Amino acid sequence: MRWLAGLAAVLALGAAPLPPQPQAVAPGVWLMPGGIVPQRQPDGNTVVFAGPRGLVVLDTGRHLWHRQAILDFAAARRSPIVAVVNSHWHLDHVSGNPDIKRAYPGLKVYASNAIDEALKGFLPRSAADGRKYLNDPSFPVATLEDLRADLATIENGQALRPDVVIDRSSVRTLAGLRLQVNLAPNAATDGDVWLYDPKSRVAAVGDLVTLPAAFLDTGCPQGWKTALDRIWATPFRIVIPGHGAPMTRDQFGVYRTAFGALVDCSISKREASACAADWAAAVKPLLGDDARALRQASGMTQYYVTDVLRAHGGKSLDCKAA
Repeated sequence: MRWLAGLAAVLALGAAPLPPQPQAVAPGVWLMPGGIVPQRQPDGNTVVFAGPRGLVVLDTGRHLWHRQAILDFAAARRSPIVAVVNSHWHLDHVSGNPDIKRAYPGLKVYASNAIDEALKGFLPRSAADGRKYLNDPSFPVATLEDLRADLATIENGQALRPDVVIDRSSVRTLAGLRLQVNLAPNAATDGDVWLYDPKSRVAAVGDLVTLPAAFLDTGCPQGWKTALDRIWATPFRIVIPGHGAPMTRDQFGVYRTAFGALVDCSISKREASACAADWAAAVKPLLGDDARALRQASGMTQYYVTDVLRAHGGKSLDCKAA
């Protein structure tokens, strides 16, 4: 929410989204797409892996309709949700956790412990900033609705803590499915978790990959580059981003190169608008002919370079890395 005002001018107005529909990505792997839609705060992508003993869900979105779509999918398959893995603590990826746990009381939530610092720093600051807009008549009703929901989620922030802390990369068996559970320190947050399924060769990487822009609100650019290198070294066939459509290996390579160039540009003396234009041109093959996404790619990136990275010595305010 701290960046709500900064991005408000970038996002055009429009209607609320329809509930996400599951998309088969590979045998036993589905994407429940999130999105950035007008007047609304974003939902991150949800990825569902089917194991012999139930479902593993990566990220649970922000809005009620998104978490209900996850529950409906599990009910339609008559398969319990056994584990939720949070790629990181941003509210568009974890807000559905309490409702999913209420529906499946036996499930375990797996995540890094980066939320501990967020509950003391970023999230209370966001809540304080967000309350300033509650009576602002210039904000659409839908935006204020999301703001109030986020404030309620932050007030119940202890419910977002993981049951099992991921403190290192390792192979784990969740719902009977062997997954590589990877920890990326000092990346999009202080601790990002991404999954690799050797059976399907799908990597679900959360906000280590986002479109139309790299969401740098809490990012450590150098650690983020390292995380992308480690994903590249994995023999994946498909990458599922935290925001955006699944990518082939070549497409991920385009993103990885563009991110490296953006980080280099952000620490140079070039104008932020030039860095943003370069980013938009580099990721255009990943966005296709979506003119709105291209505008967002440029506008959001210029904001991140100016107000996030350059304002705090080349990293976000909340990046703890040196």
